[in-house]
Amino acid sequence: MVSVVAKAKVYPTEDPAKVRQALLSIFPGADLQEGEGETVARTDDLEHFMEQVRRQRILDATRNVLIRAIQGRSTELHLNKQAAFVGKITVAEGNVPLGNIDIMFEDDDVQALIDRITPRTVDGEEV
Repeated sequence: MVSVVAKAKVYPTEDPAKVRQALLSIFPGADLQEGEGETVARTDDLEHFMEQVRRQRILDATRNVLIRAIQGRSTELHLNKQAAFVGKITVAEGNVPLGNIDIMFEDDDVQALIDRITPRTVDGEEV
């Protein structure tokens, strides 16, 4: 069974409600927990995330990042927090001033999970 944990630091200059909104714009319906300078979203529902990856036509880029990050039963992805606030999935590289959303995907068959989230494509079309 898939498990998704998304974490975002809440810096003193940030509005905690906006950090919550950034997480919920990627994983609506996730259970949120706040504490010690971060907000954590937990869910097993990937439908909205998968729709956004397809709608934004970023299957290949997201797939490559997820495959490179496989460790055992999990893989991870870092998203730009500011882009997530407005509902965009933008893979983050490096550290940004307000931090990223760090997402850990876990499943017994992580490769099958990646195939489900980001299927292979040929000329931009799912195969």
